[in-house]
Amino acid sequence: MAASSNCSIALLLIIALLSLSSISTSHAARSLLQLPNLPTIPSLPQPTMPQLPNIPNLPTASTLPPLPSVTSLPTLPTANSPLPSLPTFPSVPKMTLPPMPANIPLPNMPSLPNIPTIPTLSPPPSN
Repeated sequence: MAASSNCSIALLLIIALLSLSSISTSHAARSLLQLPNLPTIPSLPQPTMPQLPNIPNLPTASTLPPLPSVTSLPTLPTANSPLPSLPTFPSVPKMTLPPMPANIPLPNMPSLPNIPTIPTLSPPPSN
């Protein structure tokens, strides 16, 4: 109950602050509108842009020199070429574990604690 009253008090404070800020904003706007006529700002001269240089004409296909001809292309290796053999890796020694004793029982694992669930409300049945 105390949490809901704190929440409602905070909500009322936020609403009060927002309404006070809108009142002061409205008051400032109205006072700006009621100012006497201000002197007009003289117009500034427009800057003149220098002329851009002309774009040179690009060469066309008829004015380009011909491409050199390639007489022989390099050959690519084929898939039938033999692959180099992979290096052999040294063998890793095998680890052997001692056998488990048969007369010693394994320890029991503790059970997990029960976690309480949050009750939920089911929706009302629809007719």
